[in-house]
Amino acid sequence: MATADSISDVLETATQPAASLLVMLAAMPQDQFESALANLVATFSAGSLLIAAQNEYAADRFPDLRIIAAPSTGAAWTATAADFVNAFQFAEREGVRAILMLGPGAGSLSAAALRELANAVLNAAVDLAMPRYALPAHAGLINAAILYPLTRALFATRVRFPQAVDLGLSLRMAEQLAASAQRFTAANQADALIWPVNEAIAAGFTVGEYDVGPRELPQPAEPDVNAMLSLVTGSLFADIEAKAATWQRPRRLPPPRIPVADAPLADGTAEVARMVESFRFAYSNLLEIWSLVLPPNSLLGLKRLSATSTAEFRMPEMLWARIVFDFLVAYRLRTINRGHLLGALIPLYLAWVAGHINTTAAGTGSERHIETVAAAFEADKPYMVSRWRWPDRFNS
Repeated sequence: MATADSISDVLETATQPAASLLVMLAAMPQDQFESALANLVATFSAGSLLIAAQNEYAADRFPDLRIIAAPSTGAAWTATAADFVNAFQFAEREGVRAILMLGPGAGSLSAAALRELANAVLNAAVDLAMPRYALPAHAGLINAAILYPLTRALFATRVRFPQAVDLGLSLRMAEQLAASAQRFTAANQADALIWPVNEAIAAGFTVGEYDVGPRELPQPAEPDVNAMLSLVTGSLFADIEAKAATWQRPRRLPPPRIPVADAPLADGTAEVARMVESFRFAYSNLLEIWSLVLPPNSLLGLKRLSATSTAEFRMPEMLWARIVFDFLVAYRLRTINRGHLLGALIPLYLAWVAGHINTTAAGTGSERHIETVAAAFEADKPYMVSRWRWPDRFNS
């Protein structure tokens, strides 16, 4: 097994023509890595590509490809601050026109999906090309419950996966993300999450979403949903706080470009009783903490929900939007310790998931329900803006 050439060796090879597309490949199992390389070869001419990989590779397996070693960042599921800094440094050094960043498991993306994302930025159609994945029902529910509706409401974007594991970048988008990421790497937080869609909108750059079909999503090193919810939601809350001047300005949501397509229904009802019981237990034990964050009307809604039978259990869309908005305000104000705050959100999220599963089991498509939730967040944005500006005033 030969290792990739060093960066200095590549730079000394002056006879090779400059590539137009830099492909940053995250570390992944070897079979996935080789599958991703094979799809790239099937999609682009080898001379147009420069691949920066964290994997080792067999030197004779893809002899026409230029592959250089990328620093190992340890990203287990999505790009981190260090990845964005490295991507721009490579791009600037090599003189490429655009960047395609592919996360772990990228071998499951089709050649057509790679072409779609890369061509969007190579042809200067957009600065940021985001994928829309076709996932199984009940997959990616943290994204469905919080990340997508919150990003859509505040930043007026329909990007369904704002923390996607693959994306295409123009050079100026890569520079913008690297500048944002540099603040974290300078503070020894190289594994911090960056929010590309929010960055693009704040900078006035163009964003496009592209239907890429199914993809196997990587699992984080820490699969515990409690830890994942706190990590991702806390990162998004902090980014929203930093960009308040952007999202408080009125913005018009663009019309939908990709039709809503529901995945085949999946039975998750066996988990509903456990999640409902977890919520009821939390209602008995966390009410004092929730009362520091939520206004009386929301507490009343939770009281009614705690008395609802498991079969009829549904988190009303407007109640959920209001809960997330109020937790975001409490995060900004540090009403309670931020770790405790995000922990108190977990049983409420599980209540939303239980209601989502019941809703889909009753015949409503998963994607259609998620769109209804997102629309509720969007409709309640004026409440969010007023609470942000006048945080001491509880609105009913």
